[in-house]
Amino acid sequence: MESLLGTTYGVFFIVTIMVMGFAAYMTGQACANTWRPAGHTVFYCLMLGLTDRFLTFALFEGELLSLTGYVIDTAVLIAIALFAYRLNRAARLVTQYPWLYERTGLLTYRERP
Repeated sequence: MESLLGTTYGVFFIVTIMVMGFAAYMTGQACANTWRPAGHTVFYCLMLGLTDRFLTFALFEGELLSLTGYVIDTAVLIAIALFAYRLNRAARLVTQYPWLYERTGLLTYRERP
């Protein structure tokens, strides 16, 4: 599995999950709060994936040009960012338009009858 990641599990957890995962969460939150479409979040996470590969290479001697590592890292970052996007978009809609929407769950809302 480490050959797929292009680095060790510890580095993957520290750099991808903790550091870049926080950046992805904040990216999703910012896109939701500024009413940008979800596609922008995915595009920004593609760029965060490149940054993640570079930090892994520069700080921990991981593989810079590991395609599978980039795909796995970016998929994790996109999942985190889209979770944050949906969480904040639902909260924003329910808070800003309480006469139109009501909360039905952590990530869901519906139109008021």
